Amino acid sequence: MSNNQIRAYAAMQAGEQLVPYQFDAGELQAHQVEVKVEYCGLCHSDISVINNDWRSSSYPVIAGHEIIGTIVALGSEAKGLKLGQRVGIGWTAETCQACDPCIGGNQVLCTGESIATIVGHAGGFADKVRAGWQWIIPLPDDLDPESAGPLLCGGITVFDPLLKHKIQATHHVAVIGIGGLGHMAIKLLKAWGCEITAFSSNPDKTDELKAMGADHVVNSRDAQAIKAQRGKFDLLLSTVNVTLNWQAYLSTLAPNGTLHFLGLTLEPVPVSVGALIDGAKSVTGSPTGSPLALRQLLQFAARRNIAPQIELYPMSQLNDAIERLHSGQARYRIVLKADFD
Repeated sequence: MSNNQIRAYAAMQAGEQLVPYQFDAGELQAHQVEVKVEYCGLCHSDISVINNDWRSSSYPVIAGHEIIGTIVALGSEAKGLKLGQRVGIGWTAETCQACDPCIGGNQVLCTGESIATIVGHAGGFADKVRAGWQWIIPLPDDLDPESAGPLLCGGITVFDPLLKHKIQATHHVAVIGIGGLGHMAIKLLKAWGCEITAFSSNPDKTDELKAMGADHVVNSRDAQAIKAQRGKFDLLLSTVNVTLNWQAYLSTLAPNGTLHFLGLTLEPVPVSVGALIDGAKSVTGSPTGSPLALRQLLQFAARRNIAPQIELYPMSQLNDAIERLHSGQARYRIVLKADFD
């Protein structure tokens, strides 16, 4: 087999089960790095792309964007990396490196040619994957490669707002939705030193969430319980993709507080301007994070021994893993172990 041949699992049409698929990736470009996949997280965004929920998919789709592996080939322009090094690849595979955001260190906001790892690009449900060298993130030696993958998407998604909003240990931060993203938010905020409130629709999770680090757990189905949080939070992270009573949640913000969206709700968010003016509150959102933020996250996670809670599946059982994710019973991220050899 040619060194450019890649074995993968692909969706050939929207909503179909994934099947074995092989393709020729062509010659490695000068700015690219090729990584042999060891582990790859399974994210709800993978399912959205497989099903073409965002109307941006191009088939066959090879999903997977929480990749941990080792470098097996380096393009001539790749810098700061070496063969055999263990690294990670997240949501972004390449950016133009020439637009103002890229030059300014905000590559995740690239306005030029930005390529997502699984949209028009072959992702990590494969034996090998390629990406631009700037987006190849070195994995600290102290970080467990088996569980590190979800940090590269879900983890950075909840970590980047802490940097942007200058969150400190004195702040009270709340998280709406304690699933794949939300549980990582709690772990990171605990290590950050914040007071943490978890809004969950499942009261049965209370003891588990407190064991993770939540100081308070509020039933998100209880309107009176939400009302009782009025004026408390410096930052409120929404990780859900459903429409909620956003006006009620705005009222839980402290002066200068922020409601920050991470989950992609498809309906417009109704916001009272008066509610923003009263207390100088704001509503913001963000995607994942820059290569620098990704490096900072992995270094912080290694230093504070932060790891997502995972369920491990062999990649050959990928369709079973997808069904497990659909069931809503996964605790809390699914990781696939490559088993092509």
